[in-house]
Amino acid sequence: MISVFRDFAKSKWAVALFALLIISFAVVGGTQTDVFQSLGAQHVISAGDRSVDANQFRLDFERIRNNAQEQEGRPLTTQDLVDANVHIRYLESQTQRLGFLAWAHKAGIRPDESLVIKRIREIPAFFNQVTGAFDQAQYEQALAQQNVTPAQLEEEFRDTAVTEHFGSAIQAGIRSPRIYGALVAGRALELRDGRWFTVTQAMAGTTGAPTDAQLTAFLNENAAQLRRPEFRMTSVVLFNDAAGTAPAPVTEERIVERFNFRKDGLSTPERRTFTTLTVGDRAAADRIAAALRAGQSPTAVAEANRIQPAEFAAQPQSAVPDPAVGTAVFGLTSGQVSAPIQGRLGFTVAKLVAITPGAPATLEGVRAAIVAELQEEDAKGRVFSRVEAYEKARTEGKTLADAVREVGARIVQLPPFTQDGRLPDGQPMNAPPQILQNAYALSEGAESDVIDAGQGQYFVLRLDDIQPAALPALADVREPLAQQWTQRENARRLSNKAEELAARVRGGEDIAAVARSAGVELTTRAGVQQNAEAQSSIGEGVLGGLFGQGRGQVFTGPASASSFVVGRVDAVRAAPAAEAAPIADQIRPRMAQELVNGAGEALITAAARSTKAENDPARALEALGITAPAAGAPPAAPAQ
Repeated sequence: MISVFRDFAKSKWAVALFALLIISFAVVGGTQTDVFQSLGAQHVISAGDRSVDANQFRLDFERIRNNAQEQEGRPLTTQDLVDANVHIRYLESQTQRLGFLAWAHKAGIRPDESLVIKRIREIPAFFNQVTGAFDQAQYEQALAQQNVTPAQLEEEFRDTAVTEHFGSAIQAGIRSPRIYGALVAGRALELRDGRWFTVTQAMAGTTGAPTDAQLTAFLNENAAQLRRPEFRMTSVVLFNDAAGTAPAPVTEERIVERFNFRKDGLSTPERRTFTTLTVGDRAAADRIAAALRAGQSPTAVAEANRIQPAEFAAQPQSAVPDPAVGTAVFGLTSGQVSAPIQGRLGFTVAKLVAITPGAPATLEGVRAAIVAELQEEDAKGRVFSRVEAYEKARTEGKTLADAVREVGARIVQLPPFTQDGRLPDGQPMNAPPQILQNAYALSEGAESDVIDAGQGQYFVLRLDDIQPAALPALADVREPLAQQWTQRENARRLSNKAEELAARVRGGEDIAAVARSAGVELTTRAGVQQNAEAQSSIGEGVLGGLFGQGRGQVFTGPASASSFVVGRVDAVRAAPAAEAAPIADQIRPRMAQELVNGAGEALITAAARSTKAENDPARALEALGITAPAAGAPPAAPAQ
């Protein structure tokens, strides 16, 4: 809807702000007040009452770096991203975003708190995978792993709602003038007359076989494309069970013990269907409760108070985002309306619609899941035991091979790969990033320490061989290189011949006479329209030439891999109004969307400027631990 907020979100550098939470939004810096503000600007980004301090900027940028590594399939340092100006693009994007949000809050664009609750309930990562219930502890833990608090997340949801509602208002208020569509339709249905002929390779002549000197020069000219990257050959020690190994049996005693320990969590909890209405003050909540008890529907009451009701269908108590609301709802009887409940998001009134009783878990119902869980734990235990035994054997002086054999691990030879994780055939190698990082950090013949790959997986890497980056020998690439050189030279001859004939037409000779002198047939077409049918009939080169030049002008261009076209635009005729009018109406919605995007960007930029939103690139580099350029750090950059 408003592309300025979507562009950064779609970039490969920003995806980490979304994916690491397994949700579709970015958690950004908060609005904390700096107690040292009077001593000078201490923020990386400042926008009205919004700001991002050095610590938050560093955390955000680390998420960007981690995701960039996954996207690229190779290790990336913070310096790599800085060299690519990723920090500048992020600063500019966030400066405008926070500047706009600060303006919107001041202007009174503030979402209802029920929208925040609804968005939280839409995130699967916050629900228990076994019971399907919202898990408050899991919710807080998932956020804590990303150094994010529930308050920050809720603030982000409010910001998202502001952006969407602002965009909707712009889209509803802008209409594309009819003349815009008429101009585009007129161009699309315009008709052109022209004449042209084809210049073939036979007319231009062909190039003979290249000499070694010519091939060597061609090889050096294209060294950047032809240079083979460095490849490294490694062996990896794996401590996990080999594929196909049957899982060890689990005793009944352990199964029963685990079931008893987790019985409450595996049981189906009581579920309740209810509606909540949330407002900011107690008096409004009292009026809502009275209206509901008088028999009015939650929808009608919500409309009267200009709020959105939150519908909860068959939810367990743990799925209710606000614990205070959950406690109150699960104390109601069917059809009862609660008193106002003071929760984290204001005052809430709930009406209970239905109760679905819970059901205790049975051992047989969850046996397979418990067995799989215990077997996975056992497998991780075996891995850890092998790792400990391997490290002990190495400490005792045993070689890698002897230690591997003693502990029951295994050695796997990996195919050659480049620093960015590519195999010799150009395909990506399916391996953890730690493999690439360590392979290109070791010297030839060296062995790594035990490396923790996460998820209970460990490995040791040995660098067996290095194939340095180098240009291929001429003898190894002679045939394909000769083909490419010949194609280039033939194309050059063909282009020169076409330009030679076109120059005669430009000089005043009739194109028909030039075609006769060259011994080729002249093609004449009238009423050509720029569409797929014409492209298929006369070719993309001719069509592009006819509609790329004005009346009386000459054009040249490739007609195929082995021919050129030389032509002249004889006439340009306007589209019939009766045909253009329907097309103009059809394309108006698309043009309106483009106008909305442009207007949205302009309005957002103006809003950010009104809050004096700015960023400090030098402080950003300092937060990342990067030394600023010798020429001096740039000044704080205002919102553009």
